[in-house]
Amino acid sequence: MIEKIAGVVVPDSFMAAEATELVREVAGPLLYHHSRRVYLFGTLQGRRLGLEADPELLYVGAMFHDLGLTEPYRRTTERRFEIDGADEARRFLTSHGVPEAGIRKVWEAIALHTTPEVPYHLEPEVALVTAGVETDVLGVGYHRLDPRDIAEVTAAHPRPDFKRRILAAFTEGFKDRPGTTFGTVNADVLEHFVPGFRHIDFVEVIMNSDWPE
Repeated sequence: MIEKIAGVVVPDSFMAAEATELVREVAGPLLYHHSRRVYLFGTLQGRRLGLEADPELLYVGAMFHDLGLTEPYRRTTERRFEIDGADEARRFLTSHGVPEAGIRKVWEAIALHTTPEVPYHLEPEVALVTAGVETDVLGVGYHRLDPRDIAEVTAAHPRPDFKRRILAAFTEGFKDRPGTTFGTVNADVLEHFVPGFRHIDFVEVIMNSDWPE
C-alpha cells in the first residue's frame, strides 16, 4: 500500500524500506521521525521552489543525514559527523547498485546539510535535504508551507520537546570531536552546552599561522 503524507508519496522500494529500517533501528525515535520529516518538508519546499528531486535519492539523503551522530556510525573523532553519514550512504547506495552520479548527489546532500546557502546552488537532491533540515530544525520556510500540510506531517511524525532534544542529540553526537565543528554551525551547539568550549577563531588561526606576515 502506498504511503502518502501531506500529498507526498513515501518511496516504497526495497532500498527505501531497508533505509527506513536501518535508521529506525540505530537512530531511535527522535532522529527517525526527524529524518522522515526532513524528506517530507524537503519535498514540500521543493514544490514551492520549483525543484523536483529523485524521490528515492532524496529519501536516502534525508534518512541518512544524521546517521553520523549515532554510536554505530561515529567512525572517528577526526571527521565531521556529516562525512560519516555521507560515507555510510555511499556504502549503502553502492550495495544497491545505484549509479555513481546518484551516489554523489546523496553524498553531497548529507555532507553539506549544515553548510548554509551552498546546497541551493546544486542539484535538487542536495538542495532539498538542506531545505527539509532547515524547515524542521530552524523553521526556515515554515510560514511558506500550508499549515494543513505541517499538521499532517507532524501528526505522522510527532516532534515532542524537539528543540531541546535535538540540541542534546547534536551535543552528544560531536562533543568528542569538537575540532570538527570549525567553520560550521555545530560550534554554536558546543559553546552552549559543553562547559569551557570555545570555537576555533578563524582570525586567530590566520594571525597565528607560520607565515611571518
